[in-house]
Amino acid sequence: MSRLIVTKPCVLTGHRDCVYVLESGSIPNLLFSGAGDGMIVKWDINFPDQGELIAKLPNSVYALHYHKLSNSIIVGHNYDGIHILDWESKAEIKSLHIGKAAIFDIQSIGNTIIVALGNGEIVLINFESNTIINRYQPTEKSARTIAIHPSQEEYAIGFSDHYIRVYEANTHQLKKEIKAHANSVFTLKYSPNGSKLFSSGRDAHLKIWGSTNYDLIDDIVAHMYAINHIVFNPTGTHFATCSMDKSIKIWDATTHKLLKVIDKSRHAGHGTSVNKLLWTSFNNYLVSASDDRSISVWDINLS
Repeated sequence: MSRLIVTKPCVLTGHRDCVYVLESGSIPNLLFSGAGDGMIVKWDINFPDQGELIAKLPNSVYALHYHKLSNSIIVGHNYDGIHILDWESKAEIKSLHIGKAAIFDIQSIGNTIIVALGNGEIVLINFESNTIINRYQPTEKSARTIAIHPSQEEYAIGFSDHYIRVYEANTHQLKKEIKAHANSVFTLKYSPNGSKLFSSGRDAHLKIWGSTNYDLIDDIVAHMYAINHIVFNPTGTHFATCSMDKSIKIWDATTHKLLKVIDKSRHAGHGTSVNKLLWTSFNNYLVSASDDRSISVWDINLS
């Protein structure tokens, strides 16, 4: 393994329950978190002890999405629907009830919002009119994760029925169906150049697919337990995975070789499941969220 240097400049604390989601903001040092306590918190990495409460919802928050076109935050409020927040004024702009199922992911292509639900439904919403434009349910098993291809011409969704399904972005027609894993697919991410799709989930395998025909390129037993999230660094040279096994791993994006393990014994890492990652362009900091209610900021020295 590489002698890549990892340090922890700061820890963000204040949530009262498991932290499930991290999302970028309008500038590199700004980020948002959502947790089991229903709190949406804004953080500035420059001022780690000054987290600012944006909203408090009555149920757990598993999904947050920063909508760049409107500079707003879309919150998946479990068993209710979505809430769209003006994070600067801390005001709710609008909301939309879309069903009683849990919301596991929210992404967007322009003003089309794509929502993945715990009953297997995918709901498409027009942001401007705040109306549902389509909904489809390829399975009754949970839709867990959405990845948008960099070209924005297609998107992939991972489900708890072990499948990845790829859809055409304009028509939302199914293009490809892949029996990808031996259990639930928790996370998908296209490489920044769009040539590969990375997938992981409950079976702890990291799989890499070519995005032309979605042929399997590599299959790695990457963690001991479920892999919760995959994220690339801003330049696309490396990626990180995090797991229920309490660790974060740094990988070479070209060779898929493991370079570094970040854990409690070696780096004073998280003591429980690591749920979400965000690799920022601010000092190349990698941010991680955990069941231990904390958010850690990691300085990843790749030189």
